[in-house]
This record gives sequence, C-alpha cells and structure tokens, in this order.
Amino acid sequence: MRILVIGAGAIGGSTAAFMTKAGEDVTVLCRSEKTANELSNPGMKITGVRGEHIVPLKTVLGPENLEGEFELCIVSTKAYDTIPAVKSALPHMSEDGIVLVLQNGICVDELLEAAGEKRSACGVTSFSSTMVSPTHMELTAEGDFKIGMAAGFEDPRLEKVREAMSKMVPTEIKTPVLSWMYSKLVINSGITCGGALTGQLLGPMLKSSRARKFFIALVKEDIALAQKMGIDVPPFGGKLDYYKFVSGNSFIDDLRRDIMIFVVGLKYRNLKSSSLTSLQRGKPTEVDVLNGWISRKGKQYGVATPVNDKLVQLIKEIEAGKRQMSPDNLKEII
Repeated sequence: MRILVIGAGAIGGSTAAFMTKAGEDVTVLCRSEKTANELSNPGMKITGVRGEHIVPLKTVLGPENLEGEFELCIVSTKAYDTIPAVKSALPHMSEDGIVLVLQNGICVDELLEAAGEKRSACGVTSFSSTMVSPTHMELTAEGDFKIGMAAGFEDPRLEKVREAMSKMVPTEIKTPVLSWMYSKLVINSGITCGGALTGQLLGPMLKSSRARKFFIALVKEDIALAQKMGIDVPPFGGKLDYYKFVSGNSFIDDLRRDIMIFVVGLKYRNLKSSSLTSLQRGKPTEVDVLNGWISRKGKQYGVATPVNDKLVQLIKEIEAGKRQMSPDNLKEII
C-alpha cells in the first residue's frame, strides 16, 4: 500500500523509517526543503534501543507536489496542526483510503467532521521516541500501536494498516479504540499538563504532596466522566488499573494512592512533559485535546470537572504570557 506520513517527528519519523526499512512504500510530507533533502540523502538517522540505522526516505515538499493516491495517511503532528494536516491529505487519498491520527489527547469529533466516518481512524502509541533533530530520532523504549476506526465500528481495511504498522512495533486492532485513547489521556492529563503548569520534571513535581493530590483529583474526575460516558477504560500500560486506584475513601485508601503516585515520580523522575517543552520553545500546548476535552465532555454529560477546568484556565494564561510556570500555581487548584 502507498503510505503518506505527515508529521515526521519522534513518532511519525521513527515509524516512517522502520516501515520504509521493511519495504513499505512510504512518502514523508515535509515543510522544509532542507529537511526534505536531508531525509532523502543521507536519510533519517535512528539511534537508541535498536541500535543505529540510517534510512533514506522518499520525501515531498508541500501537499501541492504530491502525486498519485495513497491508501493510508498517518498524521502524527501536534494536536493543533492535526485537522489542517488531515484536510491537506484528503484530496490525495484513494477512494477507500484511511487517515490514521496518532497524537496525544482526543480529537475524534473534529476528525470525523473533517474526514467522515469511512476514512477516520485513530491510534494510541506506547513506544517512546525523542526528536534529537528533524532528521535524527532516538528510540528510547519499545511499545506498541493500538488502532481502530474513530466512529467505533469494525473495518476489514484495518488489517492492511495493522500489517504495515507492525513493521514499526506490534500493532493491535481495538474496537472501540476510544477506550485505549482515554486510558492514555488520563495519565497525560496529569503528567503532560502538570509539567506545563509547574515548569518541573515529573520527579520534582511529584515530591510535593499538593502535586500528588492534584494528580489523584484529576484521575478521579476523568474516571467519573468515563463512567458517565459508558467508556470502559483499560489499565494504562496493562498495569495501572484506574478503577482500583480510585476505589475507597478511607485513610488507608488515600495513603495507598499517595504512595503509588510518589513511586511513579521516583521511577520516572527525569520525565519532561511535552507541553513543558512546547512552552519553553514559545509554542502552545495540547491542553485543548487533553484536559480541555475532559472539561468539554464534562459539561456535555453533566459531570463536574473543576480541577480540569481550572488547569485549562491556568495553562491558557501561561500560553498568553499572563502567568509564569511555577509549582505555586497548584495552590489555585488544590
């Protein structure tokens, strides 16, 4: 199948390289002529847990230069660039082509509106990769893809997509995929946006009891909304069972939750939030498809989400330059 990749960063770039290396027909859409040339020759450099690889990629500069039709378009941009990227790809898709969105957060409603039920698919990524430069990605941890149609129905076309994406990491088809997206959303709603709010790495942030209370309150809100929406949220990474995590209201239950979050902070103490990185680069965060999605759905389903609501407000103030990133921001929430 002909595959178009838009957003050849840490996830998209690594995926394009390994699919190409395995023989898939992949084209990477680039915005920079310099990057397009370097990805073609000498190629994408991949380092990390699989060793070093240099993979020459087929590149095109701008959607206006695309030729022919594609059966699959993988969109792995920042959330705020996703729908424009999808719309730019649609004129170049085959009649049965699928647009697969890989991103943090949830933009299912917007995707369905832009591409329609027949073309719209979503995926969840669990492997880790870091962009060292636009032409160098470091694969830091193995994982998998979980993919499914955005509207929640089964579709036999996804088997070809699964086969192609398995050239990167093991890939499973999940129906509904929204449950798996939600599972990742819950953890990201605290880690990603918490880092942006405080300006800290995960370890220093979760040393604070206030930060741990903040994280626990977010999980409780997110799971309450999932229950109202009828979403069965699977354990994150196959290990963190959210329903067990939020169960119970005794002192022992509160202590158990606090210890679990403290241990997470120790284990991943050097983890840096992608939204924190964005702010430091002068770019907006993805809060609208993370905590913002929770807030909007909370209003729609009549579920109170005050912690998520306040977090969105504060991060918007940081983006606008009206507030500084600081651990003290948590005092306005907890």
